[in-house]
Amino acid sequence: MTARKSSYRSLAALHRDLASCRVCAEAGFPLESLPVRVPGSGRRAYLFGQAPGIVEGEERLPWRGRAGRTLRRWLELDEDAFYATFYCASVTRCYPGRAASGRGDRTPTPREQELCAFWQRWELDLLQPPLIVTVGGLALRSMLGLRELTPCVGERFDRDGAVVVPLPHPSGASGWLNASANRQRLDRALELVDGELARITLSP
Repeated sequence: MTARKSSYRSLAALHRDLASCRVCAEAGFPLESLPVRVPGSGRRAYLFGQAPGIVEGEERLPWRGRAGRTLRRWLELDEDAFYATFYCASVTRCYPGRAASGRGDRTPTPREQELCAFWQRWELDLLQPPLIVTVGGLALRSMLGLRELTPCVGERFDRDGAVVVPLPHPSGASGWLNASANRQRLDRALELVDGELARITLSP
């Protein structure tokens, strides 16, 4: 059975329970991996995506596949710098499997999102990150309740004192960047992320 404490005082304790979480599988959802996460602490920026992909599910590390390589290229960070900079989380933490259509991965159901939100709430409480970067529309809706991604990319938002910068999803299946206006939005968003990371580095 999945262990969830009523409260957590450290990320280490949270990670121990998250590593073996099966609450969605116990609820009957067809997951295809155990939870994906990067153990450790000390990161001051929180990166929030939709769900792990197949490569991430196999390796149990976030952003290991093609989308992760694209995201690191956008951010101009190599692997070591990327994982040292961002605490990587997602709306749901296990690879959900392929979509019934065969195109892309299955979008986690609202119930799965609700069950997994427990971990995000405690992470944000323990980390108190000054910067949150959301990746994709589902992560944006979950974090801020905003339903339209496009007008939010290139803008800055506030969530309980943290700066939130939305990014589009770097999936190769997305045609979002085919529009020149969207490429300009992405450039503005990445400038915002760079500026906030510099501010975090310089702050005491």
